[in-house]
Amino acid sequence: ESDAGDYTCVCGDKQSTASLAVHALPVLFKEELKNEEVQEGESVSLRCELTKAAPVQWKIGSKVLKASDKYQMKQDGTTTELVIHDLQVKDA
Repeated sequence: ESDAGDYTCVCGDKQSTASLAVHALPVLFKEELKNEEVQEGESVSLRCELTKAAPVQWKIGSKVLKASDKYQMKQDGTTTELVIHDLQVKDA
């Protein structure tokens, strides 16, 4: 997308200009989340990989999760991870 714009070819006092539009590809899941079974009191890491780096939002049901002592969010390029600490039955 950053390559979009007007390009000009100049030869002496002559020039030709063209406008270049770049359409972004949609972000897709390269590797999806996997189901997990974990004991109460432990931690779990949920990880997925995208086709390109993009901001993500983690939810449980319709509730958006925020970083805290319980929820740790990490993103490294196209890989994103949610770590849930001190799991309780209600976290299922």
